[in-house]
Amino acid sequence: MSFSVIISLIPILPLLGFTIIALSGRKLPHGLASTLACGSVLVSFILSVVLFVKLLGGAPAFEVTLFPWISAGSFNVNFAFLVDPLSSLMLLVITGVGFLIHVYSIGYMHDDAGFNRFFSYLNLFVFFMLLLVMGSNYLLMFVGWEGVGLCSYLLIGFWFKNQDYNKAANKAFIMNRIGDLGLIIGVVLIFMNFGSINYADVFPKAGTVGASAITLITILLFVGAMGKSAQIPLYTWLPDAMAGPTPVSALIHAATMVTAGVYMVARNNALYSLSPMAMELVLVVGLITALFAATIALAQNDIKKVLAYSTVSQLGLMFVALGVGAYSSGIFHMATHAFFKALLFLGAGSVIHALHGEQDIRKMGGLKKYISVTYITFLIGVLAISGIPPFAGFFSKDEILAHAFEKSPVVWGVAVLASLLTSFYMFRLLFLVFFGKERASEEKIKHIHESPSSITIPLMSLAVLSVVGGFMGIPEILGGNNWVGRFLSPVFAAAPESEVAPLSHGTEYALMGAIVLLTLVMIALAYSRYVSKNHVPVPEGEPLAAAHKTIYNKYYVDEIYDAIVVKPLFWLSKLFDIVIEKSGIDKAVNLLGDAVNDWSGIFRRLQNGSLGYYLFVMVIGVIVMIAFSYTLK
Repeated sequence: MSFSVIISLIPILPLLGFTIIALSGRKLPHGLASTLACGSVLVSFILSVVLFVKLLGGAPAFEVTLFPWISAGSFNVNFAFLVDPLSSLMLLVITGVGFLIHVYSIGYMHDDAGFNRFFSYLNLFVFFMLLLVMGSNYLLMFVGWEGVGLCSYLLIGFWFKNQDYNKAANKAFIMNRIGDLGLIIGVVLIFMNFGSINYADVFPKAGTVGASAITLITILLFVGAMGKSAQIPLYTWLPDAMAGPTPVSALIHAATMVTAGVYMVARNNALYSLSPMAMELVLVVGLITALFAATIALAQNDIKKVLAYSTVSQLGLMFVALGVGAYSSGIFHMATHAFFKALLFLGAGSVIHALHGEQDIRKMGGLKKYISVTYITFLIGVLAISGIPPFAGFFSKDEILAHAFEKSPVVWGVAVLASLLTSFYMFRLLFLVFFGKERASEEKIKHIHESPSSITIPLMSLAVLSVVGGFMGIPEILGGNNWVGRFLSPVFAAAPESEVAPLSHGTEYALMGAIVLLTLVMIALAYSRYVSKNHVPVPEGEPLAAAHKTIYNKYYVDEIYDAIVVKPLFWLSKLFDIVIEKSGIDKAVNLLGDAVNDWSGIFRRLQNGSLGYYLFVMVIGVIVMIAFSYTLK
């Protein structure tokens, strides 16, 4: 099998799975539907591994043109795929983690009436995500970009009989459209300045375009990334997206869709590296988002909401890495984050499954003796995201923090604070869910049981990845060779070398030790408060301290958006409805209709059925015509 066929099959197989399942509807047995959906993604993963191994052996990037797509004047775009080290690594994450989430969904969605529809949506989502990362031009990337937005709308609002879930789906769709407008304008400007939207044409010519144009393009592209990757101010859709089934949360918020913005900025490193202003914007937005979201997560009591704000915060750290020019570090953290965040979301789903739909951590507690596999795997995920060595998050997060310190001690301090808050609220979550006394109702406690193997096997697989995943990026000071950085170096070769001197080994060891020590202190504080002192957040409706109430209500950002954006727009639309629509357009149409009726009533009287009257009118008409003709002479 040629490599062009292999590359083509990777996205085609999930699309084929979607098509068959969607067209078959409920007629297809659940077992066959799930096998087809999982099998298509698994084969795509195997083919992705083949390409990865080939690239690992030193093969150049693969570019396959399937057919000429659009040709209009000087605008020519092919339907073509590019597989280089960056897209290859993304393929492994999308198809590998995606396959485990598909398997998990078999058990989690087993009794759902929309079982087949759910798997068709999952396959379609994977297809569009693969298009996004494999496209060799901005247009094909944009098709995948919009496709995952559509699928997220379908998956978030999967249980569409609940209007709150529909609102969450609409919110995600609309807020992403705001960011997408910036992306569209950015792509148009790329064509205007470069005469092409193919990566192979744009990146080599990046230095030939004016700095102001590059800055404008990169900022507009980043606006798109802010929407898709949930950065301030376009982040509020992601926590609400928890309305979807838990596998959706894992697929969208851990491994795939929300990382699209990170991938897109990294892909355009040749452009961003030429614009210090855009890089500073990426850095500042990433820093603010990482810290802001981490503080919100401290006070949330919904198990999935805590993980959602954690995702927003971790994405902020990835953008911090991109903003300081450490592109490979950002992609490395994106990969490890996919492992442990998917594990945490799926673990949360296992807890919810065991408690028959309960998501409030105040009504949990003491679960580790009932669902031990879920507890152990969840613990591994918490250790990984907290940056405890030797788990995956330690290596990727340490790289980001080291580069942040090279940039500025202030940048490092803010990033470290966000990281420490992460360890505190994640262990708060762990202790409130699995430790202490049982706070669930007796009826629920009687029926608590470990999840089926279709759920626990993906958990164990992701737990292994969360343990060993970091070893692919061990830094040289710890005896490694930073394999991820070396593997991705051809993609980021166009980015200029940092002018800041790298840290000495002594400084790196000191920073690494300080961060681990501070993380252990935060864990100890969480243990003291939630295990030793057995503190439980107050029930809903009881009074809170002012600061706690503000954080619990997410700084009232949704309310502020509602006050300054939503309500004024509704008021303006109502005004337009009354003044322009009803008093203007409607009235004009009605007046025209009334005039037609009135005049037709007048002319109708001329048609009275009298032959004598008709002859008289005809004679008068002939006389007028003759008189008119003589007048012309």
